[in-house]
Amino acid sequence: QVQLAESGGGLVQAGGSLRLSCSASGRIVGAYSMGWFRQAPGKEREFVASLAWTPWSTGQPSYGDSVKGRFNISRDSTKNTVTLQVNRMTPDDTAVYYCAASRMNVGPGASIDSWGQGTQVTVSS
Repeated sequence: QVQLAESGGGLVQAGGSLRLSCSASGRIVGAYSMGWFRQAPGKEREFVASLAWTPWSTGQPSYGDSVKGRFNISRDSTKNTVTLQVNRMTPDDTAVYYCAASRMNVGPGASIDSWGQGTQVTVSS
C-alpha cells in the first residue's frame, strides 16, 4: 500500500502563490498516476490536477477547469514526489487539498488507491 504525505499548505493573500508537495512511500511499479483534489467547506471534493507516467515517459498533465492556467503540476521521478504550484490565488481556492494516487489515471470519478490526509490552504482577501 502506497502512503502519501502532503506538505506546503498555509495562509496566503489573494493574488499570491503557494507550492504543495506530495511524497509517495511504498512500492510503485509500472504505470502510475498522482494528483490533487480539493474540498471546500460545504462543497464536494473537486479534481484539481494530475500527472500519469510509465517507466519510460510522463504524460501530459490534466487540470480541473477552475484551475487551468493558474496551477501547474510537476513530478520528481527520483523521489516519487509531485508538486502543485498554485498561482494567482483567490479566496475561492480556500480548501483542504488532498493528494491522490492510483494505478489508473487520477481524475474526476477515478478509482483512487491512496489518499493523503490533506493540507489546509486558506486564501485571505
